Amino acid sequence: MDSISFDRDFDPAYGQAVRIGPHVRRMTAPNGGPFTFHGTNSYIVGHGTVAIIDPGPDDPGHIDALLRAVQGETVSHIIVTHTHRDHSMGAARLAALTGAPRYGEGPHRAARPLSIDEQTMLDASGDMDFVPDHALADGERITGRGWTLTAIATPGHAANHMAFALDEAPILFSGDHVMGWSTTIVAPPDGAMADYMASLERLAARPETIYLPGHGGPIADAPAFVRALRAHRRLREAAIVERISRGDRRIADIVAVIYRETPKVLHGAAALAVLGHLEDLVARGRISAPGGLGLEAIYEPVETD
Repeated sequence: MDSISFDRDFDPAYGQAVRIGPHVRRMTAPNGGPFTFHGTNSYIVGHGTVAIIDPGPDDPGHIDALLRAVQGETVSHIIVTHTHRDHSMGAARLAALTGAPRYGEGPHRAARPLSIDEQTMLDASGDMDFVPDHALADGERITGRGWTLTAIATPGHAANHMAFALDEAPILFSGDHVMGWSTTIVAPPDGAMADYMASLERLAARPETIYLPGHGGPIADAPAFVRALRAHRRLREAAIVERISRGDRRIADIVAVIYRETPKVLHGAAALAVLGHLEDLVARGRISAPGGLGLEAIYEPVETD
């Protein structure tokens, strides 16, 4: 794969459990939007005794549909890839109705301490109430009748993001770390670009060939897609550095040029993506931010000998 190609052909089939393979069913929550595509995917793993990955938002209709899909089965595990509200808020309701314990890396937290004016806005998507009943360690295995999932720490989009590999098939549940319909928002304080790129490197070395993401359809030939996504991020970083070297000093000016073919309704998301790159570039000493980081901050090139 020489360049990244996104697939936006997806039928959410709201309220239906769509069979993805022998071990997996998918149900999409009706919470579509600019950041969620057609909605958040919840995955049912196994049969008889099942795990539910990402119960989605706190939507009683979606939770009821999930329970109808597993009627006669036992929900043994509720697993959360990360604590953004569209993925984890439904866990409390589902746990109350099933008695199943909740699993995740940990509570919501910032990727690293930052002092930026937009802290409150950027943290608005965080589920501050989620606390797992069982905090997962990297590499920990979760087992049920006929299935095993391995937790893989993939910080970047969120500090506590985890992907999950299914032992019984070449499948990885990639959450929001890798999606086939769009690039992932990586912005402080929730996310960190350095962490995100390191997590991509880690996934690229793994054997799974099919990714089931938090939004949109399956990703086939996943290793090639991850390589293309990694290259895409590097090109985006180079474009940002070039714009600053040409005299652009604010994120809005950079977005207007490098996202000129993107609908303006999405420029807010693009600004967050640029902020994520700039936070990393400042940390690496390639760009300076004399007044501190932020969406309205001034960014300057760093003189090199």
